[in-house]
Amino acid sequence: MPTRAPSVSEPAGEGRAAIGPPPPPPPPPPRLPVWPLGMMFGLVPVWWLAGAFYLGWSLFGAVLLALLLVRGRVPLPPATGIWLLFLALVMVSATQLPEPGALLTFGLRVGFYVTALVVGVYVYVVARERVDLAAVLVPLCLFWFGLVVLGWVSVLAPTLSLATPVEVLLPAGIAGNPYTQDLVHLTTAEYSARSLNPIYRPAAPFPYTNNYGSAYAMTLPCVVAYTMLRRRGVLRWALLVSLPLSLVPAFLTLNRVMFASLGAGLLVLGLRAARRGNVRVGASVVGVLLVGALVTLFIPVAELIGNRVESSSTNADRFALYAEVIRRISDSPWLGYGAPASVDTVSSGVPVGTQGQLWMVLFSHGVPALLCFLAWFAVAAVFCARARSAPGQWMAVVPVVCVVQIPFYGMASPTITVAFFAIAFAMALTEREVAVRRASPSRPAPGPKAVPA
Repeated sequence: MPTRAPSVSEPAGEGRAAIGPPPPPPPPPPRLPVWPLGMMFGLVPVWWLAGAFYLGWSLFGAVLLALLLVRGRVPLPPATGIWLLFLALVMVSATQLPEPGALLTFGLRVGFYVTALVVGVYVYVVARERVDLAAVLVPLCLFWFGLVVLGWVSVLAPTLSLATPVEVLLPAGIAGNPYTQDLVHLTTAEYSARSLNPIYRPAAPFPYTNNYGSAYAMTLPCVVAYTMLRRRGVLRWALLVSLPLSLVPAFLTLNRVMFASLGAGLLVLGLRAARRGNVRVGASVVGVLLVGALVTLFIPVAELIGNRVESSSTNADRFALYAEVIRRISDSPWLGYGAPASVDTVSSGVPVGTQGQLWMVLFSHGVPALLCFLAWFAVAAVFCARARSAPGQWMAVVPVVCVVQIPFYGMASPTITVAFFAIAFAMALTEREVAVRRASPSRPAPGPKAVPA
């Protein structure tokens, strides 16, 4: 008589009882604090007075990185892989450095690139976790106040020059290096006696006035976005007052690329607002342009810039440096030369591979690194263009501003960290808007609501 094999499995009910209830979900990771960003960006005037603005900037990045590692489970912003590939190519290009002594400035530049990524990831995570997005922008608004205040210090005390504590503490061999001296010695403005109307051009807290103009153009859209996210509050009104006040030191920098990058950003913003019928954004663009036009009635910016260009060889020097980069990169296209180099084939007194981030990356790190660098900003500009809210559209202007500046302004400084802060915030804001639109496809998403202080 055939027999059936005994069952080796337990009844369903007994199996569930033996296994027990499902384990509870893991607790959410702790929220990252905003105050480290406030210390980093909000106290820039203090770091400048100490001479630690540049040399100590990467230390703040290390603190933020430690907080990210302790937290764990960190989501990364879009295009992070592109920037990591860029960093890898930069590190490999160190093999092309002409001498070991060049490692100091090479390491400083790498520190700025790494710190920018760390700040971007940190801001991206913080913005994704908080309902009140305006609070995440506060450190950048405090940085803006530092620009305005120190810009006016540059206007009122243009010849100020002081030794800083960091300068005194550095070994003489390092502090005496011309590049290091620019970074740690306190000055407020640049002066060119060759201009037909020589004036002091505001620069503080940066050593060079072009850095001031670059940071100003990147930060202005963020300030406008904050005033749209906050309906009232002391900080909002202080920012509104500071906007017209900021135009005096900004205009006196006579930075042509600052005006061009802001103009390109406002043009893109206005076209998007017109296409989408966003009256609020269009009105804000008109308001900014009107305030700027009023300032030109008191500061003849066009005449001053024309006199400066007419009486100097700045354009010829730049084009000679660019041509030398193109000529020399053909001998080392993959990894570049590791760092800018001084040559005797151009009349300009600055090294080849400066006078623009595009040329620095191309000459120092090669063609592949430059493609990665440009690709990150291009992806950021396309991604952020999906924003529909008024503050989101203003934040989406920052990648456009950066793209215009890259061929002419150097970003191997704290300015690239400002760019990553703003763009990472814009990415998080855009993601939130897109998620809301997908959840309610039948009606357009209004974007983040303004939050009263």
